[in-house]
Amino acid sequence: MAVLPVVYRFMRAEMRQHGQPSLSLSQLRILGYLKSHGHASLSELADYLDVTRPTMSVMVERLVQRGVVDRTNDPQERRRVVLTVTAAGAQCFQHAFEATCTRVAEVLTGLSEVQLHQVMQGLEQLEEAFAETNVL
Repeated sequence: MAVLPVVYRFMRAEMRQHGQPSLSLSQLRILGYLKSHGHASLSELADYLDVTRPTMSVMVERLVQRGVVDRTNDPQERRRVVLTVTAAGAQCFQHAFEATCTRVAEVLTGLSEVQLHQVMQGLEQLEEAFAETNVL
């Protein structure tokens, strides 16, 4: 399990390096969540990043001001705000994500085919084991 923090640090550093300088890693994670889920509420995003609603509200406000997130009122529930990623936000996230994937591929080029296969099998087994826990 000692490998996970090393991999996470690498991934975070790469995402920061390839994202917009004005966006934090947490803000990039918000863009990624909205891109993959289509929309979310403030509470959903706060739960996802494990922060308080007031903290998330400040983070989202900055993203709205930068034009990478749209905020609209839910027509069925006035107090609920629906958050979506803008085209500019999706593009920003996609650029950082693709550049990070390219960098990961570069790092893994030193592994043999057998080693790459073993890594993939291990990752698939971890995904299956943890998917069964139903923890987000």
